[in-house]
Amino acid sequence: MSRRMKSPAAARNRQPILDVLSVILPERARILEVASGSGEHGVHFAAARPGWEWQPSDPNSEARDSISAWCEHAGLANLLEPLPLDVAGIWPAGPFDAVVAINLVHISPWEVTEALMARSAQRLREGGVLYLYGPYRRDGRHTAASNAAFDADLKSRDPRWGVRDLESVVAEAQAHGFMLEQTIEMPANNLSVVLRLHA
Repeated sequence: MSRRMKSPAAARNRQPILDVLSVILPERARILEVASGSGEHGVHFAAARPGWEWQPSDPNSEARDSISAWCEHAGLANLLEPLPLDVAGIWPAGPFDAVVAINLVHISPWEVTEALMARSAQRLREGGVLYLYGPYRRDGRHTAASNAAFDADLKSRDPRWGVRDLESVVAEAQAHGFMLEQTIEMPANNLSVVLRLHA
């Protein structure tokens, strides 16, 4: 049985996300992906952009096993072995040009978002990018009925989870020196949130 996990969501969103990252990141970049999950995003991005050094990570050993299997399968020199990184724990040494967090903010307690902002600010070079992808509420409201249902489902699994208010996430980022560069509408009522670190 293959150790390579497959996520239908990752298969759907990896190209739209790559399209955004290709615009906001330089041709050569050192990138840390937190909560990499199955590892499919990293394979897709590293294959498309040989100038990017992609460092996946996940606190879950099963996820890391899948990421390693994808790394082995892809055989890409710029795709590194996954790190056992807990966002609230000790991060690898920087500086990174970007930190990428796909579908993390809503599937974790708020403290994880706080840690993500604080650690990213410490590890990114000046002008570096923190890229977030996922569903968000805007002006206190869900942007689609499907997101409201998803939010209820998340809270039923863990009351500390849930679709966040974009304004709260941006305010937390700004407290750590980030500026909101842009929000981009993505498929399935998700957003790309591009935050840039300023001195």
